[in-house]
Amino acid sequence: MTNDMLLKKLERPGKKVRAVLDTDAYNEIDDQFAVAYMLKKPEFFDVLALTAAPFSNSRSDGPENGMELSYDELLKLLDLMDREDMKNRVFKGSRTYLPDEKTPVESPAARKLVELSNNSTPEDPLYIIAIGAITNVASAILIDPAIVDKCVVVWLGGNAHHWQNTDEFNMQQDIAAARVVFDSGVPVVQLPCAGVVSELKTTAPELEFWLKGKNKISDYLAENTILEAESYAKGTAWSRVIWDVSAIAWFINGSFMSECVVPIPICEYNHQYTFESGRHPYKYIYNIDRDAIFTDLFRTLIS
Repeated sequence: MTNDMLLKKLERPGKKVRAVLDTDAYNEIDDQFAVAYMLKKPEFFDVLALTAAPFSNSRSDGPENGMELSYDELLKLLDLMDREDMKNRVFKGSRTYLPDEKTPVESPAARKLVELSNNSTPEDPLYIIAIGAITNVASAILIDPAIVDKCVVVWLGGNAHHWQNTDEFNMQQDIAAARVVFDSGVPVVQLPCAGVVSELKTTAPELEFWLKGKNKISDYLAENTILEAESYAKGTAWSRVIWDVSAIAWFINGSFMSECVVPIPICEYNHQYTFESGRHPYKYIYNIDRDAIFTDLFRTLIS
């Protein structure tokens, strides 16, 4: 792929796209917002699959359990949205993180990404929207490296270039997978967490005003967010980051965020970026319009 071809694929499509959402949906509450946001935007997305990503934290017993819980959460969200038609498009992902930069982790999700990418073309690529550890995507690329010409990866992961480190949840879980994706030549749009998308914060009064009592999914999102935040912040002033929705918002309106094209960095195992001028280009988001994104998100969820 020439740089001109790659740059063309890094443009915001501005039309309905064929897409997959790869998500650690049970990890916290923001993934659920992103799933609902995407499914309620049929004019922008033909959602071909929802794939469950692994995660490890206090809400899981390890990456396999995290993936299984995320798979179950995706099915629950579809029930809340009365989207029985989507249940056969939900796929289980990797049960472990990538063991190294050469060995894929086999899973139904990785195989589905390969299949859907190979059913795409360089002119009409598959958009893989990843909002968790990027293990499934890296595994698909390792299984069939030729798919890099037929897909575009939009990833919420890592931190801003100016941040002191890349020790961010999605990247820290599997740096090997991030390195595979960033080094593969696949077109990448990165939405960094700390320092950029961390601006996407909301509060209990805002959630109650916009979402409570509107429909099943909006009630679920509002109540779970408030419950989670008050479990660690009750009695204090709090706001909650809902950053995963930024990966969906990128497709919807060019005024939602500011972006630039720069050489893709190297994701180092010491939780730093290395910058080299000769690397292939990628799209880097460096600023977001918090109010515009939340306005569109809330209006969409209650529609």
